[in-house]
Amino acid sequence: MENPTTSELKLDLEAIANLLKPHLQKEDRLFVHRNQMAETETFISSVTLEWIASKVGFASQLPLFQPHLDSTVNVKRDAETVDEIFQRPLDWSRQATLTQYLTTHKDHKFPALLVVLSPAWVDDPKAPQWDKDGCATQSAIEFLPLDSHEKLGLLQMSSDVSVFALDGQHRLMGIQGLMELLRTGRLQPYSKLKKPIGDAITVREMTKKFGITPQQLQQLSQETIGVEFIPAVVKGETRAEARQRVRSIFVHVNLMAVKLSKGQLALLDEDDGFSIVTRQVAVSHPLFCDKPGRNPRINWDSATVASKSTVLTTLQALTDMGQRYLTPKFPHWKAAKPGLVPLRPTPQELKAGIEALQQFFDGMATLPSYQKLEQGWETPALRRFSFEKPGGEGNLLFRPVGQVAVAAALGLLVFYQQRSVTEIFEKLQEFDNAGGFSGMEYPDSLWYGVLYDPNKRRVRVAGKDLAAKLLIYLLGGIQQPMECAELRKALADARTFENKAVNFEGQFVKPREVGLPQMLS
Repeated sequence: MENPTTSELKLDLEAIANLLKPHLQKEDRLFVHRNQMAETETFISSVTLEWIASKVGFASQLPLFQPHLDSTVNVKRDAETVDEIFQRPLDWSRQATLTQYLTTHKDHKFPALLVVLSPAWVDDPKAPQWDKDGCATQSAIEFLPLDSHEKLGLLQMSSDVSVFALDGQHRLMGIQGLMELLRTGRLQPYSKLKKPIGDAITVREMTKKFGITPQQLQQLSQETIGVEFIPAVVKGETRAEARQRVRSIFVHVNLMAVKLSKGQLALLDEDDGFSIVTRQVAVSHPLFCDKPGRNPRINWDSATVASKSTVLTTLQALTDMGQRYLTPKFPHWKAAKPGLVPLRPTPQELKAGIEALQQFFDGMATLPSYQKLEQGWETPALRRFSFEKPGGEGNLLFRPVGQVAVAAALGLLVFYQQRSVTEIFEKLQEFDNAGGFSGMEYPDSLWYGVLYDPNKRRVRVAGKDLAAKLLIYLLGGIQQPMECAELRKALADARTFENKAVNFEGQFVKPREVGLPQMLS
């Protein structure tokens, strides 16, 4: 049989479209594709955001849970509901963030929602759809196939059908927030427990801040999103078996969806300016780029550096360094609120960020400790503490926490205080030559008790901010008597163990007797 010509195929498609048109225009029907994986039958469709907001609810809104709701529209966890609950509690603090993402990012994208379709008879044990043994005589989903393989068809959506989000309840929350913003012109942010906090987000504010017109915002309601339906009950199931199946699907979906590590996110992120700039510098700067005959300098996935590892740092640490160093120069690169996707910087800003970070790492490469790498030293010998086997220099420049502290300090000095990068690194070279970054595990080190915990004999990550302040002080960036007094006290506290402080000579003294070292001249 010959293949149909283009014109014949076009006529066939037009005939199919004309046949489907009256069915697809009805509000109580959706065109869907049927899928089967193991015993799970699902139906995939595409609907507007407006449809989602008006038709889909939270599981807590089902009639089953109405007597057990708290003020946050969450189901109370108690003996009566523990076996009925389908999903995690709602976090209302995320609504405004997700709504703002939809409205401010031109490349916004939500994954498909997984929803449960539950007609009224499912919650009525006396309904005729249950047999004498309590088993369903039909599926909760009424599917009308349109092909012989029963893959394509229409999903019946009668008025008594409840649809609730099984996976994607916070996406639903964000979409509902969008509809409220479009309908009323404002959206009230909430706390996690749905208590109003802060000022309302308004259409007027968004128009002024992001240049989005009210007309553009209104068009968002007609954008489409994928939705996958599963039946609340399938033929032959009891109510208890159906509940167990739905709960299992929710757990399985979330167990399989492993979140990206921070390193992987930094590698892939195309919105965060700090990640973009850091990647560009990491693959091109001589200190980090791959070269024949030497071990790789960057761990691209893990957040930590193992004792025996020959890498210099991790991508996550580099990204943290880039953010700490460049934030004083580009504070607007950070997301407006935690959890909100930042806006991608302009090409001109990215270029300026790359140049600034390149200059920083050019300076870092001049430090004597890093110069040893060019002389054939391997990083483990410089990173490990003296008591490890084999012993090392205990150099903070080979620890991610130390690297980030240096970047944070220099970012403030260079961009807030307008200090010369060249002069800063000249002082740090002398400090490094004198062993200032090495021997963290010894009392005569400034970093003892700050970045090194002598009790646990390991790096102390919590001391990162204090280490950055000490570097700023050493480089002349803290000179006010009150600030110096506060810094001295913080250093004394870090070096105090069981009410006894350790001075730089390794002697136990009173905390007030621990002083600050001399600034670098």
